[in-house]
Amino acid sequence: MNGRLGRVARVTAALLTAAACQSAPAGAPAHAPARPAGPLRASATRAFGVVTWAASADRMGEGTAGQGYRLIVHTSVGGTGLRVRVTNAFGDRPLTLDDVRAGLRGEGAALRPGSNRRLTFGGARAVTVPAGAVAWSDPLPGTWPAGTDLAVSLHTPDAAGPATGHRLALQTSYTGQGDHTAEESGRGWGRTTGHWWYLDAVSVRPSRAGTGAVAVLGDSLTDGRHSTSDRNRRWPDYLARRLDTARTAIKGVADEGISGNKVLADGAGQSALNRLDRDVLSLPGVRTVFLFEGVNDLKSHTGVTAKELIAGYREIVERAHAARKCVVAATIGPFQGWPEWDPPADAVRRQVNRSIRTGGGFDAVTDFDRALRSPHDAARLLPFLDGGDHLHPDDTGMRALAGAVDLGSLDCAR
Repeated sequence: MNGRLGRVARVTAALLTAAACQSAPAGAPAHAPARPAGPLRASATRAFGVVTWAASADRMGEGTAGQGYRLIVHTSVGGTGLRVRVTNAFGDRPLTLDDVRAGLRGEGAALRPGSNRRLTFGGARAVTVPAGAVAWSDPLPGTWPAGTDLAVSLHTPDAAGPATGHRLALQTSYTGQGDHTAEESGRGWGRTTGHWWYLDAVSVRPSRAGTGAVAVLGDSLTDGRHSTSDRNRRWPDYLARRLDTARTAIKGVADEGISGNKVLADGAGQSALNRLDRDVLSLPGVRTVFLFEGVNDLKSHTGVTAKELIAGYREIVERAHAARKCVVAATIGPFQGWPEWDPPADAVRRQVNRSIRTGGGFDAVTDFDRALRSPHDAARLLPFLDGGDHLHPDDTGMRALAGAVDLGSLDCAR
């Protein structure tokens, strides 16, 4: 590393928050391991404004030195002062990004002329993110509209070791060797990727005071599996479109779903309990946590009981309330016909759903089970909402989930 870049790294290190080791609280479910070092403490974030896009961080493959990424993300709420959060949450060594830019996507990897702008970190063009940490950029002047594709371009001169990103983007992004971040054409971006790399949140400052966001904590149903790629048809996308035209102060939507994720145990990503601080509570402007998770705890023949899963929900509620966030919980949908379905798992699902509907300390409840189930067989999805595997809804089912949400329940204050 040259002297200039070393000075940049030292300056920007002040913007970073490293992980803090936390122990599982008394009464935590037996299947929930102690939270590992790594997640950012919610109280330590320096971000302002409201999150307009987010995706859960997870372990990826090995990083590639000299690689560029042009990542396409879709905004939910518009505003000024755009900031991005870059992440090295699962890295085992520092990550340097020597050029990061944001612009409005035109077609493919090409940007709208004149829209590509450099982002800085503490006034410097480069940032070095320690292992296990994240960094927010400085605010970028200008207005950034809602419901628009952004292109966030970044270059990693020395990326090595485990990379951090999001696997199931359902959005085509672009990669290329060398630093092409300043180019508005797509010529330097010769390859495509279905992942988001090193980027996990974008925020803006909305024009209307009091605007807030909802963060959805979920699994593959929230991640959008079986929805159409490159069309923003996950159910949180449909929810964002409803919120955009509604008379509500909640406008931002953060999709924090990970396919295969569980509430109680790590596996496909850190468990919901272990990633709650970093992926949800630390996001700027989030007023409500929407909890829609638990089917993977049941369907994998883990022996998880209703009591244990409900205790996991209770911990999420307590931690969210301590952070002054409301919690809206959704019931777990049916999945008979999925290979891992069996009657005991379905019995636990129904018991958990009864608990969600009748209590649990939630500020509101959305009955996704009712929105998805067949009136002729309550253990099965409605056929016209079934994405084909009897667990995941198709685009129509995703729209039905968003339509089942009472928008007023999201506009909650604590």
